[in-house]
Amino acid sequence: MATPHISAEPGQIAPLVLMPGDPRRAEKIANDFLEAAVLVSDVRGIQCFTGTYDGTPMSVMASGMGLPSLSIYATELYRFYGVERIVRVGTAGGISTAVEVRDVVIASAAHTNSSVPSLTVPGVTLALAPDPYLLRAAMNAAEALDGVRYHVGPVFASDHFYGGHPDSMGKLIGLQTLAVEMEAAGLYAVALAEGKQALTVLTVSDHLVTPGADLTSEERENCYRSMVTIAAAALRS
Repeated sequence: MATPHISAEPGQIAPLVLMPGDPRRAEKIANDFLEAAVLVSDVRGIQCFTGTYDGTPMSVMASGMGLPSLSIYATELYRFYGVERIVRVGTAGGISTAVEVRDVVIASAAHTNSSVPSLTVPGVTLALAPDPYLLRAAMNAAEALDGVRYHVGPVFASDHFYGGHPDSMGKLIGLQTLAVEMEAAGLYAVALAEGKQALTVLTVSDHLVTPGADLTSEERENCYRSMVTIAAAALRS
């Protein structure tokens, strides 16, 4: 049964899903990492591919940009397609001086200026965090990769790409926040509401505090192999 935003038939999407933001990156991940990948949904240009990863059924589906877009797709995948685990794989802007461009960030929590944390339970601000088993599996996978710099800590999922409060960045850095992106809090909130598992693994594509070594758009699409390897290992754990 198709949903308003996903046209796949029942059984065409695997229980394990890698979720980049960019549809082009979804196609690239499917081509580079999955065996026998097949396009199973393409509503509004948001592609979903299903194949196998080292013999394990796995899907790759784009989320679009921002918490609202990701929340739609994640909800429909969890609720209507039997998906159990989603790992977001994407890019982020570093803010901690401990983080460098091309490093991998595993998000152990997601701060946000969105209203998402206060919507589920009135009067309560929810703590948005990944599934602990996926988090541990990703850390183990990252540790096993030679030559990969990785960090584990909170990220800031912003509702605004442009604008925001200038004073916020310094305070976030003071709270050991590693990077800024736009989706992790939405994924963690949906997984919590649906009783499913989620994690976010990111590649630092630029740095907001110490600029100068930003990746080009082409480099962003190609500098992702370590991130996807870690995410796929976590999904299969």
